Amino acid sequence: MNAKPILDLGAGRAPIAELKAKYARGEAKPTDVAWQALAQANSNIGRNTYITLDAKQVMAEAEMLPVKFHDAATRPLLYGVPVSVKDCFDMAGTATTAGTKFYGRKNPKAAQDSELVQRLRRLGAIVMGKTHLHPIAYGITGENAEFGDCLQSRDATRLTGGSSSGAAASVQERSALAAIGTDTGGSIRTPAALCGVVGYRASHGLAEQMYLWSGGMHLAPSFDTLGWLFNSAADAPLLGTALFDLEVPEQVRMNVRVGVVGDAFLKDCDAEIRTMYDEMKQKIAATGATLAEVDTSHWANAVEIFAQIQAHEAAAIHHGNFEHFPKDIAERLTWGENFPPEKLQELRFAHTKFQMRMDATFDQFEYLLLPCAPVAKLLSGADHSKTRPKILRYTVPFSLGGNPVVTLPGGTSAGKAGGVQLAAGRGGDAKLLRYAAQLEQNL
Repeated sequence: MNAKPILDLGAGRAPIAELKAKYARGEAKPTDVAWQALAQANSNIGRNTYITLDAKQVMAEAEMLPVKFHDAATRPLLYGVPVSVKDCFDMAGTATTAGTKFYGRKNPKAAQDSELVQRLRRLGAIVMGKTHLHPIAYGITGENAEFGDCLQSRDATRLTGGSSSGAAASVQERSALAAIGTDTGGSIRTPAALCGVVGYRASHGLAEQMYLWSGGMHLAPSFDTLGWLFNSAADAPLLGTALFDLEVPEQVRMNVRVGVVGDAFLKDCDAEIRTMYDEMKQKIAATGATLAEVDTSHWANAVEIFAQIQAHEAAAIHHGNFEHFPKDIAERLTWGENFPPEKLQELRFAHTKFQMRMDATFDQFEYLLLPCAPVAKLLSGADHSKTRPKILRYTVPFSLGGNPVVTLPGGTSAGKAGGVQLAAGRGGDAKLLRYAAQLEQNL
């Protein structure tokens, strides 16, 4: 498929804003952009970024956009922007697989779009298709025996990470300028960091307020949230406003107090991640921020609390179907199904207590900064049986806290190895997105 070159999709400091400017000047048409995006789709070696992609439908919808939104002055925020959707949300005429052949057979073709997809269409997005994910969104690597492991288009030796594997792949290959992902324990943040793109995980509960889970498949409602993967933090305010109606300020101050983790927490980090993190701290300090070490002692049991509640809630959703999933997932679900009520009550109390401690931490700091993962890459074909708990130690504290997080790609001399999590207090999404945009401009 030969696309007319209109814009180097995904390039530039603010690719989505640049595309919108092209449309405003009459220098781009949705059909040309859709053709170009389709030409780049499924360009990883497994050709499996998307589980569902209908090129004819994509082109038909792109052709109708100027008719549907004929007044250029009032076009919605995502007009003509190629967007991919993780395949745990209904799209009319397709079966939602949740990354498994079992649900692909069991679930009927959706009669209508999920509320999320409806919103994207109201915003004028070109909905490209539904992307690959770790089975039932219950994993961190992007490995999937049924649909094939999701490998990066930039380096076929590397997994994308998961569970929003295809979301990250679509942004990396530039078949989408923004991708919808879900994040329970790090499923947006991890693939963003491993693929060198930006990720935004919204505060827990924000998607529920917008009814965006209607027509979507949960994993663990106590932690599930939505968000974006995209190429530049400069576009973060626009994307947050579009999806969640956030009132993002035009500017925020840079002389903020940022909490950082100490050497004890970073004990299992690869050397290149340590280098990347040190560089990022120096650059943030140079923007006027004051950095101070945060007390992470109460994070020690975070993974234990999270993993048990997650397993219990996931088991309830997938009850009776465990044998259809990979062995490691089935074992976690079986484990989670058998917790006695008193154990669950104890875990819920521990979760509440942890969240209160995290809230108190953000009374001392505007933002927290720490690596997204202790590793820069996940090699295809390697043994990743111990990878999940290793990464969760870094991501789960913000899952338990319900915090919004922006993941930024790593530093320069480390070769953009890995990424950092920049987290704010619950409900602090709007300021966080603007701060991340301003920070990227200064890095």
